[in-house]
Amino acid sequence: MNTINWADFQKIDIRIGTIVKTEPFPEAKKPAYKVWVDLGEEVGLKKTSAQITVNYTLEQLIGRQVQCVINFPKKQIGNFMSEVLITGYEDENGNIVLASVEQEVPNGAKLY
Repeated sequence: MNTINWADFQKIDIRIGTIVKTEPFPEAKKPAYKVWVDLGEEVGLKKTSAQITVNYTLEQLIGRQVQCVINFPKKQIGNFMSEVLITGYEDENGNIVLASVEQEVPNGAKLY
């Protein structure tokens, strides 16, 4: 395992946001959804592609708070521009389970 120092950790900007809109993404190479996340006043509404179709339906995602890396460069995925990365963990079958918080916190709150 590689270790990092505090300055390295501080370079990663992880914020909490609420999923406000979802759509199918049939053009994606791997099964995915288009997801819009409200990341608060400072960051705003951001969109991303998320390969979370096995463990979540589009409807289950609305209103869910998720942790997002907001300072990666934008990435073109098919005909869609992904602006943030929603974080998660692989389950026993290799499918993503979203990282979340124990209690609701304000959108845009930063992970420390």
